[in-house]
Amino acid sequence: MNGQDIQKQLQTQFIMAEAGDTIMVPAGKHEIVSGLSMDEKENIVIQGAGKEKSILSFKGQKEGAEGIRIANSKNIEIRGLTVENAKGDAIKVLDTEGITFFDVQTSWTGKPKKTNGAYGLYPVGCTNVMIDQCVAFGASDAGIYVGQSHNIVVKNSVAHHNVAGIEIENSTMADVFNCEAYENTGGILVFDLPDLPKKQGGNVRVYKNKVWENNYKNFAPKGNSVSHVPPGTGVIVLASKDVEIYDNDIIDNRTAGTAIASYYIFEIPIKDEAYNPYPNSIYIHDNRYSRKAVKPTFKNKIGLLLFTKFRKDVPDILYDGILDKDILDENGAMQPSYRICIRNNGSATFANMDLGNGAKNIQQDIESYDCERASLASPSISAKAGK
Repeated sequence: MNGQDIQKQLQTQFIMAEAGDTIMVPAGKHEIVSGLSMDEKENIVIQGAGKEKSILSFKGQKEGAEGIRIANSKNIEIRGLTVENAKGDAIKVLDTEGITFFDVQTSWTGKPKKTNGAYGLYPVGCTNVMIDQCVAFGASDAGIYVGQSHNIVVKNSVAHHNVAGIEIENSTMADVFNCEAYENTGGILVFDLPDLPKKQGGNVRVYKNKVWENNYKNFAPKGNSVSHVPPGTGVIVLASKDVEIYDNDIIDNRTAGTAIASYYIFEIPIKDEAYNPYPNSIYIHDNRYSRKAVKPTFKNKIGLLLFTKFRKDVPDILYDGILDKDILDENGAMQPSYRICIRNNGSATFANMDLGNGAKNIQQDIESYDCERASLASPSISAKAGK
């Protein structure tokens, strides 16, 4: 079956599918020139022969903003296939209740570049998101991204050579575990950003992951939020609340093993009056850090500052130190319910960068952050995982 035939067959099935149908993607590499779309469907499985066997190549794509686009649906499963070289996002899922990606790969071949699609796996505004045993590489924004969604599990997956490996953005009740993020610009990102319909995420757990050597150059198009992420960032929490990071191996990320920052580090004006740009209620514990004595990135102002202050001995855990005055007690410290707690991370080193005061009073006393927070709850997922 040639590319035009398989494209016509798949798009017809996407349109005509009825509840309970399985749409089969045959083994082989299939050249697709138009995006495939599905809207208002329920209980559908899109099944390939395996991510190394059923490959939809969009290298010659002439129509459509995504490779695969699914919207306004319920209980959709995508299994055992690769979407390669999409013109825009590889697989975008919008406003869907119950979306499972299992054994799926999204990729842009060749050297990573800013003209690659922004996102690999890209569920937005969804409920009950399961991403299991997936691989994403080459995305000019995020390889595995979940945005403005609720009840999320990302597990047993690999992200490499993206700007952001795995990103949870403005989302609630999310777990990221047993994943590997390497050779991205930033490994795992937990972001809350302004100007989005869902204003605030929270209850995000990042645990039992290997986050190593995320030192790749930042190839995001200028103006994207992730274009500000310094190369060499392992895990970054930006303006997020109720985040727990534990039992991870965070290794050889040259600029920051883990960074906690407010949106102000981007130096972009905030116009969204409902947006809270400060991180709080963060718990970083029982992780394993190691880092070679190397220079932080010189491609970012934060990296240059770190080199000026620490040379090659950059602390493992960095906090920008920009405080939300509305949650401070009479002594100028965070009220207990909002505290950032850092505990039991072996020999990990720390710095409060005091960026609100031009880094004039950098503090490296980790003991003042030695506290405990209650463990966060796990998401309740009704979407199916891999068998």
